[in-house]
Amino acid sequence: MIELNWTLLLQFVNFMILMAVLNALLFKPLRAALQARRDTIEGSKAKVQDIDEQVQAQIARYEAQLQEARLQGSQERTALRKTAQDEEARILGGANKTSAEKLQTIKEQIQEEASTARQALRDETEALAKSIAGKVLGRVV
Repeated sequence: MIELNWTLLLQFVNFMILMAVLNALLFKPLRAALQARRDTIEGSKAKVQDIDEQVQAQIARYEAQLQEARLQGSQERTALRKTAQDEEARILGGANKTSAEKLQTIKEQIQEEASTARQALRDETEALAKSIAGKVLGRVV
């Protein structure tokens, strides 16, 4: 059985001295090291969060610039297409005008040649008819 005597008091004092020594030599430095580690981890987390926010901001800026560049490229492509279509219309208009003028000139030339050919055929037909009539009748008509 446990006896309550002066050794119990001596063990209690010994335990308290041991706790004071351990606290001074072990527990305080250990708590300080753990606190420093905790502070370092929290600081690192804060830095990581700041860097992540900066990266997200840079990505957002990059995407905005990319979208702006795409929009500008689309506008330039549309402008170039319109310019090309206008140029094509101008060239085709000029070509159509030139071809219409040449076609009209050719038609007039064909009409002149047809008129000349008709006149020549009429003259020739009349002479041929007189010659045939003269041969058929046996006399000059």
